[in-house]
Amino acid sequence: MGQHSGMTRARTDFRKLLERQHFSLDQQNIRVMGLSDDVRAAVRELSSHPDVTIISHIDADGISGEAILAQALTREGVRVTSVFVRQLEPLTMRQVPKDDSFKLFCDMGAGQQNLLEEHGLSSDEVLIIDHHVSQDCGTAYQQVNCLPYGHTKLSAAGVAYLVAREMDSANTDLARLAVIGNVGDMMAREDCGLVGPAREIASEGAARGLIEIRERDLNCYGVSTRPLHICLSYNDDPFIPGISNNAAGAQKFLQRLGIPLRDPVRGWLVWEEIPDEDRRRITSALAQQLLAHGEGISRLFAESYLFPDEPARTPLRNAQEFATLLNSCGRWSRPGVGGSICRGDRGIAYRQAEHMLTNHRAIIRELLNYILDTGVSELSHLQYIHVGNRYPDTIVGIGAGMALSKLNMDKPILIMVEQPEDPDLTKVSIRTTERVVQRGIDLQQAINEASAALGGSGGGHRIAAGAFIPRESEQEFIRRVNELLAGQYASACTGHR
Repeated sequence: MGQHSGMTRARTDFRKLLERQHFSLDQQNIRVMGLSDDVRAAVRELSSHPDVTIISHIDADGISGEAILAQALTREGVRVTSVFVRQLEPLTMRQVPKDDSFKLFCDMGAGQQNLLEEHGLSSDEVLIIDHHVSQDCGTAYQQVNCLPYGHTKLSAAGVAYLVAREMDSANTDLARLAVIGNVGDMMAREDCGLVGPAREIASEGAARGLIEIRERDLNCYGVSTRPLHICLSYNDDPFIPGISNNAAGAQKFLQRLGIPLRDPVRGWLVWEEIPDEDRRRITSALAQQLLAHGEGISRLFAESYLFPDEPARTPLRNAQEFATLLNSCGRWSRPGVGGSICRGDRGIAYRQAEHMLTNHRAIIRELLNYILDTGVSELSHLQYIHVGNRYPDTIVGIGAGMALSKLNMDKPILIMVEQPEDPDLTKVSIRTTERVVQRGIDLQQAINEASAALGGSGGGHRIAAGAFIPRESEQEFIRRVNELLAGQYASACTGHR
């Protein structure tokens, strides 16, 4: 009898397992089919308009997304005009032309539909391609947004690519731009590689020979351009004791392994040029270094995305550095230059972008030094600093992220900057690490709630977010964010008991 009941329970458990798996697959199919339906509807809509104005964001995701859409539409004979804005707000809405062209918003719009309505845009003259939280208004604007379907690790450029591919399968030649947008918007950070539809897009690019996917590469920035020891010293995810933030220590580490660091012709070697056998020795030694300090090695490796047709030792060579190049164009008010590079310009536009990248890095280093020299104020769950009007608001978030590895990495860092064009507003950027996110912290949620309570607005992702708040509410905002982060952490701790 006991054996019989045990077998019955086993069959019941197995049936329940199958039902759960079947339900999971059904849910997955619903997500894919629902997004695909929206993509097809978007293509039908876009194909019915002779003139389209693309309004896109100034970061790598927005620039690459604009380039995907503009090229796909142009190939269909549609006349395209593009406008880049750093954020949709009442002031920047003036840049959206009031003409007869169809308005296509990319990497923005989902969370600012009330502004579109206030601008007088009707539902039949707007399409939104986005991956941010949608905030509906009285007008039902058409969207292709991956977020409601559970695709949290697909950027706007990735969604734009799905639309372009639906227009014409030949548009898979734009897959590389989608990968740049996805990587640039940190969609690969949490999992040390792209997943879901974003990974499928990378595979399509690889099938065309446009992308080389290295599945178990070193998780480090600058593999195509930085001398190897510098590349290792800049790495803080994972933080490697004796090597991270220590170029001399990284160089000694490599010398002890007998790794050749220089070439008589090329000079300092970059990671991409190191022979496979030496790479294995380096990663093995790095793993031992982490384990010796009680650290895990899961984040030592990551999937990387190289572009074999691009020149060696240039930021065009891999997705991470290409995204930084585009970000430098956008942050210094020249997103159109980045768009030209996405379209293949390797002449004037690329030289301009190189100059902006050099300036971009110099100013960020200056900002980083300012943060470290001035010091941050610490609360129970947050550290923060106000930089006044010393630096552009377009780069403070990047500086904050870089400063984290030299500060308390267990607390998010919030940085505030004045708005010269609107003295009553303060721009806020907040950054944290993947380790903190895994503990249950969601910066977007905290920033959205705190800013909305004070009459501001915010957005972003779990690991990085930003907001505009009334200047007079700065201290109250900081207090609220700290309280919200404390609540998130407490909830996560309770959930793991």
